[in-house]
Amino acid sequence: MDRKAGARYPGSVRAQGRFWQARWFIVVRAFSVFIGIWYLVALWVASPIQMPSPFKVLEALIALGRTGELFDHALISATRLVISLVISTLIAVPLGFLMAMNREANAFIDPIVELLRPISGIAWIPLGLFIFGVGGTLPIFIMAYVAFFPLLLNTIDGVKSIDRKLMSAAETMGVSRSARLLHIAVPAALPSVMVGFRIAFASAWAAIIAAELIGSPSGLGFAIEWYRQLLMSPKVFAFIAMIGAIGYLCDLGLRTLQHKLTPWAEGMGIGQ
Repeated sequence: MDRKAGARYPGSVRAQGRFWQARWFIVVRAFSVFIGIWYLVALWVASPIQMPSPFKVLEALIALGRTGELFDHALISATRLVISLVISTLIAVPLGFLMAMNREANAFIDPIVELLRPISGIAWIPLGLFIFGVGGTLPIFIMAYVAFFPLLLNTIDGVKSIDRKLMSAAETMGVSRSARLLHIAVPAALPSVMVGFRIAFASAWAAIIAAELIGSPSGLGFAIEWYRQLLMSPKVFAFIAMIGAIGYLCDLGLRTLQHKLTPWAEGMGIGQ
């Protein structure tokens, strides 16, 4: 009977299949499962201070949104993030091209990079407090430091993956060095640079919370620590949820930008 119905109404069956496989429905289903598990865990813990329910956190989100406090702290943290990413990009990308295209520069700079790369950005917070003090500069420094290395290494890998035959052919045809760099090297390395930028964003956004917990009088990290001390767990979870939402939406935006800037990389499996 089902087969006959499917044969009689093939369009409706395909429509139902598309509905169940739609990306937005999969996302909604995943979040529903997550919130359901969260609610069950909150019931099991039975302590609103240790584990508030999703409904309590939603109430706190609405209350913080009405007062504007939630968006004020989010805007401060997002501004610091943008500044740090601009700084790290302006330094890491040109330096990556230089190291990938110049052996002498790579031999000189690479040992310093490999010495600093294993050091966590959080490890610099005590020293940063002495240098920058408590304020907005310390989180920017920590985020720029954390974002620098993924951008640098992915830029180097992207430039090294360029087909040398294309560069040699362009040089043989008399194309200038700057033109080869702009029209061959940059487009070829851009997919890898974009992947590095997404990794840098995620690393910096995670690091800002630790930096603001200690070295800033404002921002999402500061708000989390402030309400933790007041034992107002729903508001703590509300700010944590805001961090996750901003990170998720920004990564979706970066993926869209990546696909628009480097459509040729999709078939290569880069940055999917």
